[in-house]
Amino acid sequence: MCIIFFKFDPRPVSKNAYRLILAANRDEFYSRPSKLADFWGNNNEILSGLDMEEGKEGGTWLGISTRGKLAALTNYLQPRLDREARGRGELVTHFLTADVDSLSYLKKVSVEGHLYNGFNLIAADLRQLPDPAIEDQGQEYVQPILSKYAAVCVRCPDYGTRTNTVILVDTDGHVTFTERSMLDKDPSRWEISTHEFTLQS
Repeated sequence: MCIIFFKFDPRPVSKNAYRLILAANRDEFYSRPSKLADFWGNNNEILSGLDMEEGKEGGTWLGISTRGKLAALTNYLQPRLDREARGRGELVTHFLTADVDSLSYLKKVSVEGHLYNGFNLIAADLRQLPDPAIEDQGQEYVQPILSKYAAVCVRCPDYGTRTNTVILVDTDGHVTFTERSMLDKDPSRWEISTHEFTLQS
């Protein structure tokens, strides 16, 4: 079960305060192929990891753009997955690459949500925080496996937390994106990378 913590303050009192602090875990099967966070897209304006699972390539679970768009995704635990459903990672990718505000995008997703397996989606425009209301995401839990996967850091034989991400956005629009990623499906080996940029005015 992926976890996202975030705090935002559109008008921090202190000059040294952060407008946004986001910390996230991505829990996933260790064998699922993915790329570490890096810049991509037109003019390298998007920073995210990328899913490389066959048929789901190019989707992502968390990303931010130099234009101030941020999106994050977690999946619902559900008894049965629809194998014909569209890849949920495209929800984040589409928002980061589309020329549409977060509220309009979330309204569009609320109409098309049935095309995907269950998910929670956060979409934000960091140059107009606070973000418009995030629609009710419901509460569906699969009780038999909830306790196994509902931890801040999940460790199971073939599944668990593969990535930890922290995003900081200060009052000047300076973004620090730090990611800690598991290497070679080995829970004892990790790599840390940091990317920094300033949101375009």
